[in-house]
Amino acid sequence: MLTMENLQKSYGDKLLFEEIECTITNGDRIGLIGVNGTGKSTFLKVVAGIESPDNGTIQCPKDYRIEYLAQNTELNPELTVIEQIYYGDSVIMKTMREYEQSIRKLELDPNNEFAQTNVLKMQQQMDEFDAWEANATAKTILTKLGITEFDSKVNELSGGQKKRVAIARSLIQPANLLILDEPTNHLDNETIIWLERYLSTYKGALLIVTHDRYFLNRITNTIFELDKGTLYRYEGNYEMFLEKKAEREELEASEQQKHKNTLRRELAWLRRGARARSTKQKARIERIDQLQKQTFHTRGENVEFQVGSTRLGKHVIELKSIEKSYKDRRLFTDVNFLITPGDRLGIIGPSGSGKTTLLNIIAKRIEPDSGEVKIGETVKIGYYTQGEEELAGDLRVIDYVKEVAQVVHTKEGELITVEQMLERFLFSRSKQWTYIHRLSGGEKRRLYLLKVLMTEPNVIVLDEPTNDLDTQTLSVLEEYLEHFPGVVITVSHDRYFLDRVVEELLVFNGTEKIRHFFGTYSDYIDNQQRQQKPKQEKKKVRKEGTKTKKKLSYHEQKEWDTIEDDIMELEEKVATYKIEIDATGSDFEKLQKLYEEQQKLEAELAFKMERWEELSLIVEELEK
Repeated sequence: MLTMENLQKSYGDKLLFEEIECTITNGDRIGLIGVNGTGKSTFLKVVAGIESPDNGTIQCPKDYRIEYLAQNTELNPELTVIEQIYYGDSVIMKTMREYEQSIRKLELDPNNEFAQTNVLKMQQQMDEFDAWEANATAKTILTKLGITEFDSKVNELSGGQKKRVAIARSLIQPANLLILDEPTNHLDNETIIWLERYLSTYKGALLIVTHDRYFLNRITNTIFELDKGTLYRYEGNYEMFLEKKAEREELEASEQQKHKNTLRRELAWLRRGARARSTKQKARIERIDQLQKQTFHTRGENVEFQVGSTRLGKHVIELKSIEKSYKDRRLFTDVNFLITPGDRLGIIGPSGSGKTTLLNIIAKRIEPDSGEVKIGETVKIGYYTQGEEELAGDLRVIDYVKEVAQVVHTKEGELITVEQMLERFLFSRSKQWTYIHRLSGGEKRRLYLLKVLMTEPNVIVLDEPTNDLDTQTLSVLEEYLEHFPGVVITVSHDRYFLDRVVEELLVFNGTEKIRHFFGTYSDYIDNQQRQQKPKQEKKKVRKEGTKTKKKLSYHEQKEWDTIEDDIMELEEKVATYKIEIDATGSDFEKLQKLYEEQQKLEAELAFKMERWEELSLIVEELEK
């Protein structure tokens, strides 16, 4: 158990949080949420011991281990991948690190007797500390995260690969509490799904900040909300949090109204000059003073998007025979696509496949190697890019936005000043005069998004908009895009965002050809699963066709007579376990047992289904 008492932390003159008291126990799966700039990352660093609180204490047992994954991790560029992930001072990590180093030295000089002896010695230590399983797990995790060259130097890796190595390193370290700050950033959807499954069986406690709401909903059993310096705790996942927060805000609004009524009556009593002993009168005045000082947090911090857009004609964007290569690698070829008014287009695919390059070609920021991009005369593109290269740190917030416009028009045709718009984006009048370099990463992204929308575009191009934006800002952005009259084109790995925003997809699948799919991201995944099933059946038809049997054996006939009932019974059991898992809440031990049983049943069901297919093919042959 880790206990926090009276934690307080400020950044400059801004109070991030105060009087925080909470505990984290084994089995907790905590999602930390809050508007950008409220101090989520700072809170994680304080819990991890990287930063000290201004006041308060954090207590835990001496042997309590905390592993922390920062948003921007720093790795040793001279170490190999395998050496990097086996960092730390635990016995098992030291053993695995030295074992891998001894293997590498022997590979470089196979005839070196000292190297041979050292490998044998390290193998004995691996046996002694039972490190083989951990070693195999580490390499499996790396492979699942798309890292297969274990001996590559870290400085040879791309930014996305470094992020994956950092994640692997955090997952492999023995820890009582694993802290992850935006672990899904820069991961493709398949890897995020794998990470979800892995963390669902993680043995220690989890404390996670993420913008991925599907991920948050499936992983967590507790939500911490950091709001105006106060930490609120909600039992349940993200879905339960939304319900309970609405209840809390309703209750606070009711309490505030009661408070106002009491204060009004007390003031009226004093003003009437009611007769009472002086001691009672004094107590009454003190009580009113306390009532006046009492504050309520009923006004939630809400980002508002009401910016209008310029008129868009019939001709938007057309791509004709587009081709593009990077260095010696061809990213895509023969891309022909017509973007029409009202289109909601998502672009998906693995990291490094060329998605951002295609966006830059569409926005005419770079030229294709061949082909043509035709853009309509009325098109006005607002491009939200990755990175912060467009934010000058020496500018004040208000000056940065005024570079675009002094006023903007709402959808209703009203005029809003820059100051008012910044306030709606949670930049108070005092903060509007802050230099940009003093903002948090999330605040910079929110400011950048505001600037893009204030250009009043009719085609919005978004490159990974969900990175570094908080869940609340994302929800309102989705709401805005839902009613946006123009065209939306977005690259994203956020499944929830894609499901809400887009209606068709361009799919990068590792080949030069880009596939076009009509539907949401979830529709695409369902379609992929349906397509894979017939392929498996065809293979089995060919395989079984070479071994045509004249009849079922006695045992096969008995199996065929009951197998459909067996499958139905297993399906019912799996469904029952899923209901129990959903209802378990934060009892992690029970949850783990139920999950393991469900996995066994699903494996048995998969085996029965395969066996049914085999037997049904034989029966079909016999009937023919």
